Amino acid sequence: MFRDEIEITLSAGRGGDGLVSFLREKFNPRGGPDGGDGGHGGSIFLVATDDRSSLLELGRQRRYQAGNGAPGGPQLCSGRDGADLELHVPLGTQVFDAARGNLLRDLTHEGLRLEVVRGGQGGLGNARFKNPVRQAPRRATPGQPGEERKVRLELKIAAEVGLLGLPNAGKSTFLARVTAAQPKIADYAFTTLAPQVGIARVGDYDTLCIADLPGLVEGASRGIGLGHRFLRHVERCGVLLHLIDVSDGAAMEPLEAHRVIVEELSQAAPGLASKPRLVVATKVEGSAAETRARELAEGLGRPVLAMSAVTGQGVAQVLREAHAVARSRPAPGSAE
Repeated sequence: MFRDEIEITLSAGRGGDGLVSFLREKFNPRGGPDGGDGGHGGSIFLVATDDRSSLLELGRQRRYQAGNGAPGGPQLCSGRDGADLELHVPLGTQVFDAARGNLLRDLTHEGLRLEVVRGGQGGLGNARFKNPVRQAPRRATPGQPGEERKVRLELKIAAEVGLLGLPNAGKSTFLARVTAAQPKIADYAFTTLAPQVGIARVGDYDTLCIADLPGLVEGASRGIGLGHRFLRHVERCGVLLHLIDVSDGAAMEPLEAHRVIVEELSQAAPGLASKPRLVVATKVEGSAAETRARELAEGLGRPVLAMSAVTGQGVAQVLREAHAVARSRPAPGSAE
């Protein structure tokens, strides 16, 4: 399981020390000061890239250290700067100062680069302190320590379409059917513990970015189940596909399942419940399920799409409808 929230400590490199040195040559045995400056310590940057889909790899290590600057050398040679460290994170990663809790940057676009900690300044060699009064200074300064900061990284998936529904509503099966994603599929709650993203083909030329989000349960707005982790990702999806299980084995009556989801969205944050949302009856495999899908539409007083991700019935229509609504909306994560 990859986590969509991690804490790591970032330590920039220390600056190298300046050097006290004097030029000593055969024909100049008492040359002037020639101690060089120390190199600057390396900084640490977070860089957004679409090559990453999770924080898993970054979270395997708790501390990251940039390179230290090398000390200054004789003959006015400066020390080498410490190597900067770039850590790649998925698009949609929010960077928080773990101690203060404030948001440092929201890395939503490819190539966005945030300097989180800056390397220490290199020390000055004694050549820097030579003046008309003091011709042979024996003074140099040490390198400065680099900055250190603990940061919390939170991943908010930005997708055109988010799959919304109670656990086992058929979200993972649908995603696996229409994309190359390989989400875990099983007959128990919370199979999906972290977002899965896939690209679905719509027609001959168009595509649709779809995110399968962790299942929602009653009380999610108060943090029950995977509540806050789930709702964090819903915020960035432009369109929601609200999947409701209408099969014989459904854990909850369709109308009640719909009520739970809508209520949790309303309580979580203003605006979530008003997002464009298509209601989709899932696991429609037989006349009984078809009847329940019709009853759901009548009870809600709104259209309900019906599909079976297993047989493929109705899947193409769901994709077309989602594509039409998504393309009429601003891009996920953009200002509306």
